[in-house]
Amino acid sequence: MVGRFGALAAIGFRRYATYRQAALASLATNTMFGFLRSYVLLAVAAGTGAAAGYSTEQLLTFVWLGQGLIGVVQLWGWTELADRIRSGDVVMDLLRPQRPLTTYLAQDLGRAGLAMLIRFAPPLVVASLVFGLAAPRHLWTYPLGLLSIVLSVVVCFSCRFLVNACAYWLLDNRGPMMLWLFCSGLLGGLFFPLHFLPAPLMWALWLATPFPSLLQAPLDVLSEYAGRPGPLVIVGLQLVWAALLLWACELVQRRAERKLVVQGG
Repeated sequence: MVGRFGALAAIGFRRYATYRQAALASLATNTMFGFLRSYVLLAVAAGTGAAAGYSTEQLLTFVWLGQGLIGVVQLWGWTELADRIRSGDVVMDLLRPQRPLTTYLAQDLGRAGLAMLIRFAPPLVVASLVFGLAAPRHLWTYPLGLLSIVLSVVVCFSCRFLVNACAYWLLDNRGPMMLWLFCSGLLGGLFFPLHFLPAPLMWALWLATPFPSLLQAPLDVLSEYAGRPGPLVIVGLQLVWAALLLWACELVQRRAERKLVVQGG
């Protein structure tokens, strides 16, 4: 089982490695928006040199880590399952020996591994040369941050899988896609640090939704944010959400298979 999962992840890595021009275009776009977001947050912290517990260096680190993680986590752009449901090709997925959830998860982890090389590291190099970022002060931040990134990928994949799975019941699932597009960026920590929000609202998001586990969690761990919750609590919450969402994905997939009707036949 482990060998098969690893082989599927390698397939995902090789598959997405063929889209070199798209990766370079996305890298250039993320870098451009990194500069834009950097100067916006620098203006926010101009008066005191800090904002919501973040120092100026931590804010810059937050921005550029987030820009690098956009391609790794992949909040948007994946509609493969929904497309295969609408076309009827999902039937072929159900005939294969491995579960669709396992196949798609393994390939997504392979894609994320490639994105770490070509979309995560380069923006950080550029930002380090231009601004100077806050390097982690503790050695344990590196393995804990890597674990947090992996869990972010799993949580985000699970959410995207559930949104795509709406196509089993809806002829057109663009509505759920647009809702996911809005909520994942706004509530996930992409547009601004969630610590800018009032504390009750922030804690409600952390405890009641998986959105902070998408980007805010690894960004807080890697930037060594001094506020609450601590890094171990953050990773623990991510682990809980990853397990719950994977269970929900498998449950939804099994319910859909019971009454699956291929469109057009």
